[in-house]
Amino acid sequence: MRHFVYKTLDELRQAADELGARNVRFLADPEAVRRVLANPVRVGNVTVGNSLAIHPMEGCDGTLDGRPGELTWRRYERFARGGAKLIWFEATAVREDGRANTRQLWITRENVSDFARLLETVRNLHRQCWGNADDVLIPIQLTHSGRYSVPKRIIAYHNPHIDRKTGTPPDQPPISDEELERLEDQYVEAARLALEAGFSAIDIKVVHGYLLSELTGAKTREGRYGGALENRVRFIRNVIGKIRAAFGSRLLIAMRLGCFDSVPYLRDPQTGLGEPCNYEIPYPYGFGVDPMDPLREDLTEVKQAIGWFRDWGVELLNISLGCPYYNPHVGRPFEKPDDGNYEQPEHPLLGVDRHFRIAGELQRAFPDLPMTAAGYSWLQRYAINAGAQNILDGNIRFLGLGRGVLAYPDFAADALEKGELDERRVCKTLTYCTFLMRQKNHPLGQFPTGCPPFDKEVYGEIVKQARHAKRAVEDPIRRG
Repeated sequence: MRHFVYKTLDELRQAADELGARNVRFLADPEAVRRVLANPVRVGNVTVGNSLAIHPMEGCDGTLDGRPGELTWRRYERFARGGAKLIWFEATAVREDGRANTRQLWITRENVSDFARLLETVRNLHRQCWGNADDVLIPIQLTHSGRYSVPKRIIAYHNPHIDRKTGTPPDQPPISDEELERLEDQYVEAARLALEAGFSAIDIKVVHGYLLSELTGAKTREGRYGGALENRVRFIRNVIGKIRAAFGSRLLIAMRLGCFDSVPYLRDPQTGLGEPCNYEIPYPYGFGVDPMDPLREDLTEVKQAIGWFRDWGVELLNISLGCPYYNPHVGRPFEKPDDGNYEQPEHPLLGVDRHFRIAGELQRAFPDLPMTAAGYSWLQRYAINAGAQNILDGNIRFLGLGRGVLAYPDFAADALEKGELDERRVCKTLTYCTFLMRQKNHPLGQFPTGCPPFDKEVYGEIVKQARHAKRAVEDPIRRG
């Protein structure tokens, strides 16, 4: 179903008003947009040179031993030239069994020099294009994929609705408290390697249903890491404390935080639309979820946790929502679902509004903690107008794009120079990138992901190969 039918900003603004998307507002004047987005942002002891960010976008294109691959290098070289001053380096596993796919990056003693060379290249290219790289901040996102690890799922607790969606056996034991304690030290070791590689900032990834994110919602888990909120964030507190003890202030600590889990959605076979699972009330799972209406957020615990994170040393927050594996429309409002998934159960503008509402409430609650947030890509060429208005209103400090930069890696240059984006280049949220991310029938166990419509030079051929591999598997099954 086509939703984005707007030819002008006024048409889009009117649609937002009619739908009740009151948090979706726009700064119209290109010169004003340019000025707002050019403003530097203070993050800890660092001044980031403008208000534009690139979210951590995985390419699924590393080597089997975790090194950045050829396409990884290409992607970051494009980002380096693009003009954004906050370049959030993608999810990098802290140990092998924490990888979400066989080609996810994984930092080790053996490959730390590869990360160092890539980081140095990014800084040098940015300096060549923009005159200065001292005001660029590049946090590396450290992760354990937990329930979505390959080849073995590692769960924090049992949520039967997510278990059914992911095919997790009900008798699978959750990760033990003792193993979590050992994992804390592996995060510290990964931080040590990141520092050796030249990163001045790390991101402790707590989002999208991965292990640390699942822990924040583990209300039914027993032991030291479950139940009460202080237990559910114990792992994060311990990791931050150990990193501070080991490295002092040499590493800025950032966090991408999932602030509203919602519930799993299923595809209605009659309509194709997403339908929420048959959840119980009160809903006993999840983070940022209203237990009496889990389709709505309750930010009480989220604000308590963010206050603790700030006190413990987090200096930059990246706000996101939902889980791409079981409710993708919550985190990524889209025009077209990835192959076989459900259609949007709501107008995407309402999803954008949810992102802006939650991020705005959190940024206003913690004005001293700079935040960036998601939900902009569906707005296409008008994403920067919305981001500039949110910054102007104090609802966010950085405008960040994720999927959009795979299509348009130099969006920041146009935003800063013209105050406008090129309609011919903006992401149309057709989810080709997600389709590629889900394709595993590749000699290395994973197809690389990118933007086939707007980066045909590389990904046009890759998506053809992925579709052919998918048909080769499905056709015998259909005939059988």
